[in-house]
Amino acid sequence: MSDGVAPDRSEDFSLFLGGPLYQLLLRVGLVKPPLDRLKWRLLVIVLVAWAPLALLTLLDGRFLGGVKIPFLHDFEVHARLLAALPLMIAAEVVIHERTAVIVRQFRERQIVTPALEGRFAEIRDSALRLRNSIPLEVGLAAVVLVAGRFSFQELVALPSDTWYGTLTAGARTSTPAGVWYQFVSLPISQFIWLRWIFRLVIWWRFLGQVSRLDLNLVPTHPDRTCGLGFLDGVVFAMAPFLLAHSCLLSGALANNILYEGSKLPAHYAEIGIMAAFLLAITLGPLCVFSPCLARARRQGLVRYGRLGSEYVIAFDRKWIGGQRPPEERLVGTEDIQSLADLANSFDVVRSILPFPFGRSSVVRLAVVVALPLLPLGLTMFSPQELLMRLVKIVL
Repeated sequence: MSDGVAPDRSEDFSLFLGGPLYQLLLRVGLVKPPLDRLKWRLLVIVLVAWAPLALLTLLDGRFLGGVKIPFLHDFEVHARLLAALPLMIAAEVVIHERTAVIVRQFRERQIVTPALEGRFAEIRDSALRLRNSIPLEVGLAAVVLVAGRFSFQELVALPSDTWYGTLTAGARTSTPAGVWYQFVSLPISQFIWLRWIFRLVIWWRFLGQVSRLDLNLVPTHPDRTCGLGFLDGVVFAMAPFLLAHSCLLSGALANNILYEGSKLPAHYAEIGIMAAFLLAITLGPLCVFSPCLARARRQGLVRYGRLGSEYVIAFDRKWIGGQRPPEERLVGTEDIQSLADLANSFDVVRSILPFPFGRSSVVRLAVVVALPLLPLGLTMFSPQELLMRLVKIVL
C-alpha cells in the first residue's frame, strides 16, 4: 500500500488486489488471496445489506402490504441489492484475472521491447500505488457518507408511502428499514460502485501511459490491430459490471412505470444515455491506442508499398521483360506465391482497424446492456400481444 508500504512488483497486474477495503476483507476472512471465497463474500454482503430490510419490514407489516409499495414489490431495491451489487463484486474476480493476462501480453508479444521494460514497470507500479492509496479510498467513503442521503432523497426515494418511509405533508418519516437502507445498504452499494469507477480510471490512465511508449507494433499482424487484438478480451470481462448497471436501471424504471404512471417511451433518453455511458467506460480506454494504430498503418503502407514496388518491378523484369534464366520455368516457381503473399500482407496493412476491438464486441456489449431491460417491454404489451407481434415479424 502507499503511505509507507511498497507496491507489488510482481509480474501480475490487478486492479483489485489492494486498497484499504481489500486489506480489511483479508483480515476478516472474506477474501483468501488472490480473490477466493467469492460465494462467502456474496452471502455476507446480502445478509448485511438485504436481509435486515426483509426482517424489519416483516416486523413492521410492510413486507407484502400495508403501503402502496411494500418491500417485496420494490423492484429497485431488489435489483440493487440482489442483482447489481453481487454482480459488481463477482466482476472484480473476472476483471482481476483478465487484466493480469492482458498486461502480460504486452511483454509476451514483444510489443513492449526490452528497452522499454523499465518505463513499463514504472507505469505499472504507478498504477498499483494509486490503487493502494488510503486517502483516495477513504475519500470515496466520505463522498458516499456526505452525498448518500441527498442521492436517496433526490434519485432513489419515490414520492409515495413505501416500506422505507411514510409521506406526511410532504415530509418523509423513515421506518426502521428505511434507516437501515439509507445508512447501511445504500452506502455499501454506492461505495462499491464508486470504487469500481475509481479502478476503471486507473485502468484508463495505465493504458493511456502505455500507448505513449514507442511500442513495437507490427502492421502485418493477422489480428489487423498490429498485435493489440488481445485488448479486446477486456470487453467480455466487463459484461458482469455492465449487466449490474442495466439491472439497476431496469429496476428503477420498473418502479416509475408501475407505481408512478410513467411510460417506457418517456425513458428512452435515460436508456440511451446509460447505454452510451457503459460503452464509453468499457471501450473508451482501448481507444487511446487509436493514434498508435493510425500511425502504424501509415508507416506500414509506406514501407510495404515501397517493398511491393521493388518486388513487382523485379518480377516484371524477370518474367515479363525476359530476364529470367532459360532453365527456370514459370510453372512451379515460388515467385508467383511470393507475389500473392506480398499482396495479402499489403491488404492486412490497409485493413488495420482504427480501434483494438471489432464490431462484434460492440454488438455483444449492446446485447448485455439490453437483456435486463427487455422485461420492461411487458409494460407496453401483454405477453400474448408481444408473442403475436414476434410471430408476425418472423412469418
